[in-house]
This record gives sequence, structure tokens and C-alpha cells, in this order.
Amino acid sequence: MKGLIWDKTFLIFNTCFSIILVNSIFAQYNEPINRNDIPHLKRQGTTMQLIVNGNPYLMLAGETGNSSASDLSYMDKIWKKIVAEHLNTLVVPIYWELIEPKEGEFDFTLVDSIITAARQNHIKLVFLWFGTWKNSMSCYVPLWIKTNEERFPRAREKNGRTEEILTAFNKTNRDADAYALSHLMKHIRRFDEKEQTVVLVQIENEIGMIPTARDYCEEADKAFNSMVPIKFINYLKTNKEKLNSYLYDLWQINGFKTKGNWKEVFGKGLATEEIFMAWNYARYANYVAESGKKEYPLPMYVNAALIRPGYKPGMYPSGGPLPHLMDIWKAGAPAIDFLAPDVYFQTFAEWVSKYDVPVGKSGQMYNQFFIPEVGNNQSVVNAYYAIAQHNIMGYSPFSIESLADPSDNQVSKGYKVLKELTPLILANQGKGTMRGVILDSSSQVAKIKLGDFIFVCHHEYSWQYAPKTEGKNPRYGGMIIMVSPTEYYIAGRGLVVTFETAANDGSIAGIGSLDEGKFVDGKWMPGLRMNGDQSNQGRQMDLPGDTYSIQKVVLYNYK
Repeated sequence: MKGLIWDKTFLIFNTCFSIILVNSIFAQYNEPINRNDIPHLKRQGTTMQLIVNGNPYLMLAGETGNSSASDLSYMDKIWKKIVAEHLNTLVVPIYWELIEPKEGEFDFTLVDSIITAARQNHIKLVFLWFGTWKNSMSCYVPLWIKTNEERFPRAREKNGRTEEILTAFNKTNRDADAYALSHLMKHIRRFDEKEQTVVLVQIENEIGMIPTARDYCEEADKAFNSMVPIKFINYLKTNKEKLNSYLYDLWQINGFKTKGNWKEVFGKGLATEEIFMAWNYARYANYVAESGKKEYPLPMYVNAALIRPGYKPGMYPSGGPLPHLMDIWKAGAPAIDFLAPDVYFQTFAEWVSKYDVPVGKSGQMYNQFFIPEVGNNQSVVNAYYAIAQHNIMGYSPFSIESLADPSDNQVSKGYKVLKELTPLILANQGKGTMRGVILDSSSQVAKIKLGDFIFVCHHEYSWQYAPKTEGKNPRYGGMIIMVSPTEYYIAGRGLVVTFETAANDGSIAGIGSLDEGKFVDGKWMPGLRMNGDQSNQGRQMDLPGDTYSIQKVVLYNYK
């Protein structure tokens, strides 16, 4: 009898304890989230920094191939490569069809395994939500959506042909995407809020309509012939004098109308059709992002496929988050924290500058962004330039695991030095104390003013003493960081730098000292003093082109 009473008492105690434990866990993840305790964006000077685990964070990242993260055995093979390449962040797709194979039934095994492996390798993660659209197409939506067009309608061309693209003009499509992302974000919070392994989330991938400038499904036609939404009109009126010239000119040509359908307000043509798509894509992405942030408000962004010369809307993904459509995306998607370019063109500096634009009434704040995708054959000099010149939050070559010699390729060599420089970079972001330079065959000399001095940067191959070569010069360049009125760090490769004073008083800039060296745990460790032959007896600084390196120069004036 005593044993029976004891068994019942133990059972009651165990049940109560389990209920208390479950309720405690449930309450923990239903408490309001303090955004300052999770990865978030914080202003410094003229830019925003990504804050992770309470500290500013610079992403030295790489993106996996599109299919890499769908197989754990494949992923197991690449972690050592990632570490060898000095990455601190991996950009990884999350596939809607794999986490919700049946409607309303979620499987996060793959997600958990990736997060766990990243922690073990001391790597942070950016998750790419391959939801409704991946490179415009709806290739990663679940099969139960693909096979039910009546419920989940698709976009159509002008001739009525159906595309492998879910239409943005259907609430069911949008709500299904938002429902899936909200469950993903809720799970990430429960699994990762304390560790903060996942630091950013990309909404969709390279959104845009192809092969026509706009969607011609029935719902899209109805929306195109309806009144321009008052929310967009109000944005135009409020920000009239700050609109980019592209949107301002279209609106001006049609008399700054504040009422009418899309053709009446912006005129007929592809430009109006693209603006129409941009607004509706932005609203769709905003709803999805808002749904995810209600569960776990990590910073979220959208990325853009850029425009080849001569291409018109529909030949490239029409309506995506492109520079000329920024105002529309800002108006339609306030839940999106920033717009990001995928840069595969050699005109890297030109495209990056288009995303570094003033925002806000004062014009003293600039659009912060991340470069989530670049060709892995591009010089990492691009990263040095964009980090210093445009205060980007990170840089990420695509298909990073496919590069040969992970411990000795151009990414690992470039990132090794950037990792040393990271504390100095983060301390100077947004303060106007950094500049970047890119030089190649099309631009072999650049003059950069920083503080009281002018840095005349020459491509190593263009220097009079350099060996003569035929064909195109490799892309060289780097960054200059000012730490006092006379002290500067210069990092990169393939640069010969001479110095001038910015003052128009006849004074001459002299090299007080020039040291090569490296940073160890944020502390500068000087190596060789370069004041002799290495600096042509105090006339120049030379960063060799065969490697990435850092030199510290102390300058002075004389007459």
C-alpha cells in the first residue's frame, strides 16, 4: 500500500514538474523580444553596423551553391574549406519545399543541422529564404503548391502563356509564403536566440518579372488599371524633392498627378509597368518579412539581379530592388532593412556606388548594405574597396566551396588580412576616415584626399619601374584608414602610392616612417622599416601585387 501511495505521489510530482518546465519554456519564447539582445542594426556616424552578440560585426562571407545546403553529407565536406578561407560567415539557402513538404507540416532537421555545424566551426550564418521566388522563378515552392494552380495562380505573359512564376497579385500565394517563413523564424528563435548563429535573413532571391515587364494575369491586369494606391501617392508627395531623378522625371512628365491609374499617373510604357511591378513585389516581400519578424525580428533584406547594358525591363528581372526603383521599395517595404546588389559585372565600383545613397531628411545618413553575391573569380580587392569607401556590412563570393586550394586562393589571402583589420575597420565605419581604391586597365591612377593629404595611387603595372606586360592589367587596389592627422594604414595589393599635401601653400608631403606589419588581436605589430630602397628613399609606398599586405605610413609637411 505504501509503495502504491509512493508511486502515485511520484507520478503527480513528475507530472507537475513537467508542466512547470513546459510552461517555463513556452513563456520564455513568448516574452517580448528585446531587439538590442539579438542581431540588429545600429547607427554609427553616417552608416549602420550589424551588431551580433552585442558587438559590431563585419561579414567576411561566402555563399554556397544553390543546391549545396540541401544535403548534409555534402555540407559536411565544405566546413573545413570555409574555415581555411578565413570566412567568419556563410550565406546558405533555406528551401521552402524541404521545410514544408506537406502543407502545414514542418521539418527543420536540415536547418538545425546547418546551425549546429556552423557553431562547431565558429561560423555565423545568413539564411537565404528561397520562398516564392528564386531568380524570379518559383522553383523552390513545395510540390503541393506547384500542382494546384487554381489555388496558387501563376504569372502570365501578355499572350496569356503561364510562367513558372507564382503571381504577386494573389493573397493565397503571399499568405502561404508568410506562414512558412513565420514558422521558420519562430523555430530559429527557439533554437538559436541565445547563440546568435543566424544573423541576417534574405527575403526571396533576385525578385523580378521575366520575360515581360509586368505580369498579365487577371488579377494583375485589374490592379494595373486601378487607382495607384494612396500609400504610394502619399510617399511621392511627402518625398517629392528627395526622389531619385528616374522616378521624379516620370512623375513630372505626367504633371505630378496624385490620382489615377498607373498609366495616368506615370504614362504608358515599360517604365510604368516596371514601377507597377516594383510596388507590388515590395508589398508582397514586406508582408512576408513582417510575418517573420513578428516571430523573431532579425534584420532582413532583399537582393537584386543587376542590369546588363542595353537590357530593358523583362529582359532582366523587372521590378526588383534596383537603384532606380529604390524609392518604390522604400515606400512599399518598410519591414525590409536594406536593399543589396548581386554584382557579377566588372563595373563593380559603379554599381556599388548606386546603392550608397543618402537617406533621411538631413542627407547625412546613407543606405547601409551588404554585398551577398559576387562572382568568385572576382578580385577580393573589391571587398577592400567597398568596405572602406562605402561602409558595407560584408562581402560574399558565390559558390565559395568550389574554389580550389582553400587555404591559398585569392579569397583566403584577401580575407586573412581583412580579418586582421576588422577591429580597425569597425572602429572607423561611418566616420569619414576610410577610403577605397580600385585600379585596372581602364583606370590606372586615382587621387584620394583623406585628412590633410592626397594619396596618388598607381596601378603597380603602370609604374615606370614595373615589368612591362601585354594585355589587361589585373584588378589591384585596397583601402586607406586614417587614425590621426599624420598616421595612416594602407592595405591591399598592387599599389604604388605617392603623397601630396591638401593645403595649397606650396608645402611638400614627406614620409616620416613607413613600416610593413600586421595586426595581432587588434594590436599593430610592426615588421620591416621601409624607409630605404623599399620606398625609393622616401619617395613612395609600394604594396606588392603578389600578395595582400598592410603598411603604416606617418606623413609630415615641409617646404
